[in-house]
Amino acid sequence: MKPTHETELTEPVDLCEVDGRLLNPAARGWSRRPLHTANLRGLWGRNKRWDYWAVLAGDLAIAITYADVDYLGMATIWWADLATGATGGRETNLALGRGVSLPDRPGSTPLAYRGRHAQLEIADDPEGTTIDATWREKDRRPGRLSLRIDLPPGHESLNVVIPWNERRFQYTSKHQARPAHGTLSVGDEQWVMGNRKAGDGGHSAVEAWAVLDVGRGRWPYSTRWNWGGGAGPSTAGSVVGLQFGAKWTEGTGFTENGIIVDGRLTKIGEELTWDYDWDQPLRPWRVHDSDGGLDVTLTPRYDRHSRTNAGILYSEVHQVFGSWSGHVTDCEGDVHELDSIQGFAEESRSRW
Repeated sequence: MKPTHETELTEPVDLCEVDGRLLNPAARGWSRRPLHTANLRGLWGRNKRWDYWAVLAGDLAIAITYADVDYLGMATIWWADLATGATGGRETNLALGRGVSLPDRPGSTPLAYRGRHAQLEIADDPEGTTIDATWREKDRRPGRLSLRIDLPPGHESLNVVIPWNERRFQYTSKHQARPAHGTLSVGDEQWVMGNRKAGDGGHSAVEAWAVLDVGRGRWPYSTRWNWGGGAGPSTAGSVVGLQFGAKWTEGTGFTENGIIVDGRLTKIGEELTWDYDWDQPLRPWRVHDSDGGLDVTLTPRYDRHSRTNAGILYSEVHQVFGSWSGHVTDCEGDVHELDSIQGFAEESRSRW
């Protein structure tokens, strides 16, 4: 793997200049832990703030979205049984972002939503994150998620500012390979994740890994992006987390690419090559670098396809879940072989 050319930041920094409108030049760079305060002010309609959690637990995939994109707020719980195709949850859209609030300093205050059909709370502490949610499925069955996501001591994340220009920029904080444990209950069914034991009638506990995507910034109106990730043990036993992005970072001088091995981040500064077929998303998705140090392929088993077309607002996403195989190389030059670790990949096309 080639060493990155990008600037590493080691001290806290404001994302914007004092008035909150323009990108702070000192904020350009990447870090191994969250350091940016997203002091976005003004320019209503272009500001995007979100915390997105996903959990990969064998046949079970879960996603929680808590977001404010100025004219719309979201508090969404989604789940899918990848083996049966069963899916559910609750989607809440809130005009003008009423009912949701995200802090400038991610993780500094709990996130909460209380509605008629769903309740959600996300709370961080020094040792990890607790997520509790209750909702009604469309068929009226009760749903409940009780989740604990660990933050092991010294566990690093990939934090970077993507600067299109001084007026359009995004701070992204990607956390991979976070151990998770808890339960999901829908009606009479229960799934157990991580190291808890299943109750009578429940699915057996399975290895579970959580992913966090924190976003704070101002986006262009029309965007396309790739995002991929995953986690699991290498063939030699190290815990490997994958973090890949593409399209939206091209030409900015920065990427959101990296790998985490036993909690230590290797930042990748080059744009990676993605090979896949938008029209046939269940075909393999391959990601590789230019010198052969990273070459992995995701074999999908489930496609979460969504499409919204409201005239000036448009979004279409293929997010596929499956398993990664191949190899990655860390900053010490050690090669880590992967054989079917859990993961996902996506392409998003939006006007927003």
